[in-house]
Amino acid sequence: MKTFKSVFEQYDWETIKSKIYKTTVTEVAQSLAKTKRNLDDFLVLISPAAQPYLEQMAQLSHELTKKRFGKTIHMYAPLYLSNECQNICTYCGFSLDNKIKRKTLTESEIKLEVGALKKAGFDHVLLVTGEANYTVNINYFLNAIDVIKEQFSIISVEVQPLSTEDYERMHQAGVYSVLVYQETYHQEVYKQYHTKGKKSNFDYRLETPDRVGLAGIHKIGLGVLLGLEDWRTDSFFNALHLDYLQKTYWQTKYTVSFPRLRPAEGVIKPNFIMDDKDLVQLICAYRLWNEDLEISLSTREDEKFRNNIIPLGITSMSAGSKTNPGGYVVDPQSLEQFEISDERSSFEIASIISNNGYEPVWKDWDRTFSQKSK
Repeated sequence: MKTFKSVFEQYDWETIKSKIYKTTVTEVAQSLAKTKRNLDDFLVLISPAAQPYLEQMAQLSHELTKKRFGKTIHMYAPLYLSNECQNICTYCGFSLDNKIKRKTLTESEIKLEVGALKKAGFDHVLLVTGEANYTVNINYFLNAIDVIKEQFSIISVEVQPLSTEDYERMHQAGVYSVLVYQETYHQEVYKQYHTKGKKSNFDYRLETPDRVGLAGIHKIGLGVLLGLEDWRTDSFFNALHLDYLQKTYWQTKYTVSFPRLRPAEGVIKPNFIMDDKDLVQLICAYRLWNEDLEISLSTREDEKFRNNIIPLGITSMSAGSKTNPGGYVVDPQSLEQFEISDERSSFEIASIISNNGYEPVWKDWDRTFSQKSK
């Protein structure tokens, strides 16, 4: 079976990096003048040469997003089910070599956490776990989904890479979207960050979105961990991956996230600094390249940045997030995967969205509609 790996192998990291950094202002002006843009234009728009055009990019991004998605921002919250993990990753608080108290939520604890999220107004939940196949495996996921599925219209998951068959079972159980981050597409240094565990298998992770697509999941989310490697080069490869997936699994929706490396217990500092201006440029470049792409921003970002980015291209935001299992009510002191920067409540975020002239949307898809359309 052909997968993204066959496309990925046609590109060289250093060649793409050189191309990005050699981009000229003339090429930027040409890309901005187009009404339809391709992957080559995306490369141009994430280059240093495009930075002086940021205001123009922001205006175009605003108009394109408003035309395609209206003035709405979808709200969601993560629900961390477990911090147990068999991987050693240099940037993550859940890493196996961190001597922390491990916790996996029981069925009754999941219900308590769900109660807190429902009080906060959420109808879209993102289930997150570490990658511990013996503890949090497909059977654990399916049971958790069964426990919560009557409480939420949308269930997304961000868990360990699974087989196509397991993704099919998740789809049948009611999962709407699957998020999987390659972390970095720089294959030569990938092992330096992922030294032990299944996550150290670059190719298996790279081909995960293909398995998700084959399983018929409604939406696939991609992203790279910004700060591990050169953000421009990594973002090009992430866009290349999205471009391949959209052409191959054309009935599926796609979303992109921008996790910037955040402080956490026992983790490395960012190797490459990405400032706020860079992130605005990246968000706008994605929108100018891909009008249909959903763009998500988490509470990793601070209050000021999240307030200001609302009109510039994003379509969904998390709010009031806790990144530790039981963090809402069961065990608020358990160790976080990373530090949250924007700690405001869901209702405070909804108010900020409204004050920007946008509508906070708590549900953007109805399970019953999907079942009728099958």
